Amino acid sequence: MDGNEILKVTLNALDDLKARESRVIDVSGLTSITDYMVIASGTSDRHVRSIADHLLEEVKAAGLSPLGVEGMESGEWVLVDLQDVVVHIMQPETRDFYKLENLWEIGDDDAGAHSA
Repeated sequence: MDGNEILKVTLNALDDLKARESRVIDVSGLTSITDYMVIASGTSDRHVRSIADHLLEEVKAAGLSPLGVEGMESGEWVLVDLQDVVVHIMQPETRDFYKLENLWEIGDDDAGAHSA
């Protein structure tokens, strides 16, 4: 499964559970660790964990094994590493505090960020 297929499964899973403000950043030209960063918000710790659980179910059903999952305990910020796609699901306050979108766009007006 290539990065674009993983991205499609990811975005569909996020949409299924009403993740908010999903954003895709193409970082393939900026780093070798992944091709895409996906950042989305959930409305509460329960919502963030539910979105992450559903994403894991969907990628496993598509035949992909996540490389790692962090943050499920707190539900404040869950990171799911799908190798070619790294997904950050955050509560709005956490997302606003860390501003990950800005980190990947600094110095590169064509970083490839767009809303999903």
